[in-house]
Amino acid sequence: MLCLETICIENRELKNLSYHEARLNKTRRELWGYEDEWDLNALLKVPDHVTESMHKCRVVYSKGIDKIQWEPYSPRAIRKIRRVYDDEIDYRYKYDNRDALNTLFAQRGDADEILIIKNGLVTDSNYCNVAFFDGTRWLTPASPLLPGTRRAHLLDEGIIQTAEIRESDIAKFSRIRLFNAMVDWAHAATLDVSLIA
Repeated sequence: MLCLETICIENRELKNLSYHEARLNKTRRELWGYEDEWDLNALLKVPDHVTESMHKCRVVYSKGIDKIQWEPYSPRAIRKIRRVYDDEIDYRYKYDNRDALNTLFAQRGDADEILIIKNGLVTDSNYCNVAFFDGTRWLTPASPLLPGTRRAHLLDEGIIQTAEIRESDIAKFSRIRLFNAMVDWAHAATLDVSLIA
C-alpha cells in the first residue's frame, strides 16, 4: 500500500509544507506505527528544471519514500458537476491507488467533475474538498473522504467552517467552491449550485 502527498510549488517554493508534513506523519503513525517524524523541508529539494511557474511535487511513500515526481501544473476548467453515490468508499488516507475514485469519476457523463455522496452526506469531489456558501458563511462537509491540507489551513484561518451537509441541503446554498493543495481559495472554481446535476 502506497500513500502520497501532492505539494504545490510556486516561484520554486513549496507551499503549505507544515500541513503536508502533519498529514504524512499522521498517516505513517496510523497505518504503519512509525513514531519518527519526517521533515519534508529537509527531504525535498526543488530541482533546477522546476521553473517559477506552478508545479506539483508528488511524494509517494509507505515505510520509506518510493518516488518523488516534479511536474508542471495546469488547472482544469470546471463548469458542471454531477452527483455520484458510493456508501462504501474509504479514502481517509491519501492513497496512491485511486481506483474507487476513478470508477466514480467515470460516471460524470457530460460534467467536468463529480460530487461524491456517501450515506446521504456530501463528502468531496474527485480531487478537491468542497465548501458551500449560505449567504454569510462558507461551510465544508464535516466528514470529507479526505481531510485536505488546504482545507485544514482554511479552517485554521477561520475562512471556512465545518458542518454536516446532507445531499438534501445542497439547494439551500447559493454556491459551491472546489479547492485543494494545488488550487488556492482565491482561484478555486466557484459555481452556482444549479450547476450540480
